[in-house]
Amino acid sequence: MKALLLRDIRLAVRAGGGFGLGLAFFLIVVVLVPFGVGPQSELLSRIAAGILWIGALLACLVSLDRIFALDWEDGSLDLLATAPLPMEAVAAIKGLAHWVTTGLPLVLAAPVLGVLLSLPAQGYGPLVLSLLLGTPGLSMIGAFGAALTVGLRRGGLLLSLLVLPLYVPTLIFGAEMARRGVDGQDYTTPMLMLAGITCGTIALLPFASAAVLRVNLR
Repeated sequence: MKALLLRDIRLAVRAGGGFGLGLAFFLIVVVLVPFGVGPQSELLSRIAAGILWIGALLACLVSLDRIFALDWEDGSLDLLATAPLPMEAVAAIKGLAHWVTTGLPLVLAAPVLGVLLSLPAQGYGPLVLSLLLGTPGLSMIGAFGAALTVGLRRGGLLLSLLVLPLYVPTLIFGAEMARRGVDGQDYTTPMLMLAGITCGTIALLPFASAAVLRVNLR
């Protein structure tokens, strides 16, 4: 399992579909927002948490189609299907590798980019915590969507259409948690809901992804 995780991380970095692309997209979204809404610091501080969450969600979405695509193209997915490692574990590791190369860098970059949006000081902690709780769920949902569309030509658009509705609950509670933190309110309820969604996706979706992969490999 460790060898597969390290292999996927290396492939994501070398292929340019993980670390660099996600961060670049996140930076572009955050930089363009002040040009669109104006340079008013008060307005930017009110919408900063939501914008950072939307940027992180879209940055995760950019690289989802590469989770299984490289293994499908070179035949490695067939070998993984016949390996002693269960497909459920393979799907979970793929989701973890995507989070390490895409989600975790976004969590670390969010406080820096929050400065560009005049994020209030009290909002940094809840924002980072919400992203830390929510982005693993985004990666696991994305792995499920990637398993559904693996092998399809031009499946990126279909993948986006499938995954985006599933991302909405995570976005709602993640942004709400960050917003309440900015306003100095108690954010326990959205935090628990966000953690529950992430735990649920991690517990259930590897099995769904494995079932879909078995069907696609027949």
